[in-house]
Formats: sequence, C-alpha cells, structure tokens
Amino acid sequence: MNILLATIRRDLLQHVRRPADIVNPLVFFLIVISLFPLGIGPSAGTFNEIAAGVIWVAVLLATLLSIDVMFKSDYEDGALEQMVLSKQPLILVVLGKLIAQWLVSGLLMTLMSPLFALMFFVSSDGILAIAMALLLGTPTMVLLGSIGAALTLGLKNGGVLIAILVLPLYIPVLILGTAMVDAAVGGSSYTGHMLWLGALLLVTIGLAPIATQASIRISLSQ
Repeated sequence: MNILLATIRRDLLQHVRRPADIVNPLVFFLIVISLFPLGIGPSAGTFNEIAAGVIWVAVLLATLLSIDVMFKSDYEDGALEQMVLSKQPLILVVLGKLIAQWLVSGLLMTLMSPLFALMFFVSSDGILAIAMALLLGTPTMVLLGSIGAALTLGLKNGGVLIAILVLPLYIPVLILGTAMVDAAVGGSSYTGHMLWLGALLLVTIGLAPIATQASIRISLSQ
C-alpha cells in the first residue's frame, strides 16, 4: 500500500509541475465539444440526439492524447528502468501510475461533462447518466490505453500507434456509454448498461495492469 500511495503522490506531483500534461487534454476536450454546436446550429432537438455520442467521442480522443505521456518522461530519464529493476513489485507501481493518470484526466473530464451536457439541452436524467457512464468508462479507457502506451515506449510516432492499438478496444465502452445516455434521455432504464460498464471495468482492472507490466518489460528489453 505504501508503494502504491507513494507512486500516486509522485505522479500527481509530476503532473502539477508539468501543467501542460493536464491542461492540453482538457482544452482539446473543450474545443471538440464546443465546435459541434457552432457547426450544427441552434437546434435543441438535434443537440439532444447527438449529445451522448459527441461527449463520448471527445472523451475518447482526449484520453488518447493524455495516455501518450503516461510512461514517456520516466522512460526518457531512466526512472522506469530503475522501477523495473527494483525489488518492489512493478505491478503496484503500474497501478499507482494508472490511478494518478485517471485522476488528472478521466476524473476531471467526468466532472466537466455535466456542464457540457447543459450546452446540448440534456435532461437531468441524461446528465446523471453521462456522469455515471463516464465514471465507469474513463478508468476502463485509461487501463486499456496503458497497454498501448507501454508497448510503444521509445518508438517514433507512438501516439499514432497507440490509437491504432487501442481504438478497437474502446468500441464496447463507447457503444455501452452512448446507449446508456440515450436510454436515460428516452426515459428508459439504463441499469443494464451500467452493469455491463461495471463488469468491463472489473475485468480490465484484473487484466490490464498485468498486460501493461509485461509490455513495459518487453519495451525495455528491446
């Protein structure tokens, strides 16, 4: 537990010292969502129909942007190699880095999402569904993205490769998240969608850190 908490604290301090790592994805998220109302025009009905898809796609793209730097700085200064060679379990270090990454990206976008939902004239039930869906979906996307980030360490154009590797894995989360919001806006029950998102999160928590740990070792051995 001490290793996990120390890793989270260290990574959060690093993000605070490099505010661009936090601000850039959030600004990108803001710009993507803000462009849709400008391009479509003032139509409340249309906004309500596309709100779920627009917000989820913006979150997905912003998450990909933030994941690219998850291990890069530690890799470049040699700290990641020292973590691998140390006696401490690497999987706890990986979990700490993943939690810190979600706190400065996925959680912040989840907290911002109700404000953007208001821009699209989403009902109160829809706003609640968006927040709950993102609260379950963003950790899953960070966990899955960490595998791609670990596999592309040291490669040129790593961000493009991460997108190619990870985007197919994001599709179930994207489908369930948008369907959950659409069900809430339409007045239907979205408990099933929420349970599926929770199940995906639990499976990803169990498997993704192990795959990320193995991917880091593979990248460092090359």
